Amino acid sequence: MNETTPQPNPPSKSNGWLEPGQSNIQVIYVLYLVSLVLGVTALVGIVLAYLNRGKSEEWIETHYTWAIRTFWIGLLFALVSVILMVVGIGFLLMLAVAIWAVVRVVIGLQQVSRNVPIKNPESWML
Repeated sequence: MNETTPQPNPPSKSNGWLEPGQSNIQVIYVLYLVSLVLGVTALVGIVLAYLNRGKSEEWIETHYTWAIRTFWIGLLFALVSVILMVVGIGFLLMLAVAIWAVVRVVIGLQQVSRNVPIKNPESWML
């Protein structure tokens, strides 16, 4: 009998943007920004954040927490704004939610590009 040793699978070649780390969190932030126009890209961003949370350096973990909370808090604020559109103030609140989301994403992008953790990743505001 001729026994052959199993060959290990070669490592997969990827750009690294799907793997946990700095480039992945930057992609998530960009997906959040694009979602202000397209909408569905935020769903891809939140899935990536949940898939990669807990698999990276501690300072990057603060960014995953920040990104996840930005999604859920933004969704909550948006739903409240939609409900309040009945009385008219919801339109103004929706604009405020969009500005809030952009500011949080810009803060995240700035901090991750400087290799700095988010100081209070569980904050509701900024």
